[in-house]
Amino acid sequence: MAAKGKSLQQARRRAEELREQIAYHDRRYHRDDDPEIPDAEYDALRRELEALEDEYPELNQPDSPTRQVGARPDSAFAEVRHEVPMLSLGNAFDEQEMAEFDRRVRERLGVDEAVDYHAEPKLDGLAVSLLYVNGRLERAATRGDGQTGEDVTHTVKTLPGIPHKLKGKEIPERLEARGEIFMTHEGFQQLNERAREAGEKTFVNPRNAAAGAVRQLDPEVTRKRPLEIHCYGLGTLQGGSAPETQSALVDALKDWGLPVSPHGRVVKGIEGCREYHEELLGRRESLGYDIDGIVFKVNRRDWQQSLGQVSRAPRWAIAWKFPAQEKTTVLRAVKFQVGRTGAVTPVARLEPVFVGGATVSNATLHNMDEVRRKDVRIGDTVIVRRAGDVIPEVVGVIREKRPKNAPEIEMPAKCPVCGSQVEREAGEVVARCSGGLACPAQRKEAIKHFASRRAMDIDGLGDKLVDQLVSGGLIETPADLFRLDHDTLAGLERMGGKSAENLLAALDRARYRSLDRLLFALGIREVGEATAASLAREFGSLEALGEADEEALQKVEDVGPVVAAHIHRFFQQPINLQVIAELEKAGVKPEPPARPQGGKLTGKRFVLTGSLSGMTRSEAKQKIEAAGGKVTGSVSNKTDYLVAGDEPGSKKDRAESLGVTILDEGGLERLLQDG
Repeated sequence: MAAKGKSLQQARRRAEELREQIAYHDRRYHRDDDPEIPDAEYDALRRELEALEDEYPELNQPDSPTRQVGARPDSAFAEVRHEVPMLSLGNAFDEQEMAEFDRRVRERLGVDEAVDYHAEPKLDGLAVSLLYVNGRLERAATRGDGQTGEDVTHTVKTLPGIPHKLKGKEIPERLEARGEIFMTHEGFQQLNERAREAGEKTFVNPRNAAAGAVRQLDPEVTRKRPLEIHCYGLGTLQGGSAPETQSALVDALKDWGLPVSPHGRVVKGIEGCREYHEELLGRRESLGYDIDGIVFKVNRRDWQQSLGQVSRAPRWAIAWKFPAQEKTTVLRAVKFQVGRTGAVTPVARLEPVFVGGATVSNATLHNMDEVRRKDVRIGDTVIVRRAGDVIPEVVGVIREKRPKNAPEIEMPAKCPVCGSQVEREAGEVVARCSGGLACPAQRKEAIKHFASRRAMDIDGLGDKLVDQLVSGGLIETPADLFRLDHDTLAGLERMGGKSAENLLAALDRARYRSLDRLLFALGIREVGEATAASLAREFGSLEALGEADEEALQKVEDVGPVVAAHIHRFFQQPINLQVIAELEKAGVKPEPPARPQGGKLTGKRFVLTGSLSGMTRSEAKQKIEAAGGKVTGSVSNKTDYLVAGDEPGSKKDRAESLGVTILDEGGLERLLQDG
């Protein structure tokens, strides 16, 4: 914020500095899709300039960034002149600023009663306009500078969620809908993983990945990106009656076939705004995509018109921002940790910083290719991102703040845990410790994975207990778990007789888990739960799977050449065969998978979303698979059914746009009974 008491000359110099910085960062964010600083730092620059212009009115300029939206369009795209300007939004950063907005609204309207606001999540994506003429999509454009945007029709038409033709009976002759294109956390992670495997540049965050995908010259690049859209507003409407409220407008957009947020709601007055803000902030991490606040709009559209706008934002809407998910801090050191597959991963040790609702002192750097690509060095000021359950990561470097002679980060030649050689195979992104189960780190991580809930589900065998057992030389492989006795366990730190009994009972139950869970628990590279289930159904036993060659393995759904090679190699290694033999000797007898005999669900693909009340998602998955169906994680043209529980999110929107049959929990139960 501006310091009081600055001389006019000092204020003028600082204002010019701020305008240059903001203009530069606007270009990086809006035009280049490559921001250099987190949103929180950008907001601070803009707020400092606004405060200076408020304190010194003579500094106000018509071309100030505080009166403009976005950045000029890129010359690589055809320009589109918006029929109605695409404005930005004013921001509230705390409850007091939100209350001030509500007070101004009521004063300008001359009303004493509480105002109804339409509230919905503020997506962190790319704003676009969609022009429909006689119900058909004619043009799509970015916001640009608010007056002129970029023609991105060729890429936007590849998005599966955007209808090329509106549905319904009362379709306007000319409709310009506004919306936000975004990418889910799951889609973003998959996109970056594919990029890392291919040795390509990764994206800083989902917003940049979405914006970069839309602003492509080649629509085939866009088609491969997992993009979604929520529509929320209106530019032009001709040849039809305009809805009287914001909530009715959103309902109309949905009726015409356009995806909208499932979390929109009308709230009453500042108290309703406060409650909704608190509620959504608590659910922020479970939405599956980035939001950076909530947009509140006066619900009556005639009141919106009465309130009007300032140069860059309407007076009838505001974004109440959430705490930042990106912050800057200093990277003090890099340590290398070893995972269960031997992967040696660089981890940044940071000056602690509060970001995304938690204090972060460690963040992943992924691998050495990423370190080199981002040019991360010891002592750098870095951008750290934390969102949801995703591990905090270093996403960029502010090179202007780099200290002189900052040392580069080097991969150690030997494993930091066991001293074995660190090797990197040709074509591999990740370097690995060659020690195998002789390496205590790999041993511990392999056993933790084996015991985890989604694998053998050994209740009571937590990380600290595994550390004790391995460090004390009591276990070396997962098979050793089943040879533990009561006296040994009861004598361990923080155990005791009752805990030992409970753990032994859990181990006894784990002897009879299903074959697919055991396959997943063994930690075969690239074999996740879905692939393990496919392998179990196809081969029926560990013995048959171990005898399969790579050609036979590749005939299994979800198994390609790389995964087949990993599976085949696993069953060729003596130590793995020894562990399997020891598991059998210890009485581990995995249940063979049930083989469905035809039926209505055989070959049908399901996606589960939202919270189910009568069963868990895992139980629903088991029932579907037992009836011959297959459960996948994302909606596509191959999906037959979407099972939607409470708060289904964007998967339901996509299913609707693709014409996928949507079932509630009761519908699934009926289908299972019929099947």
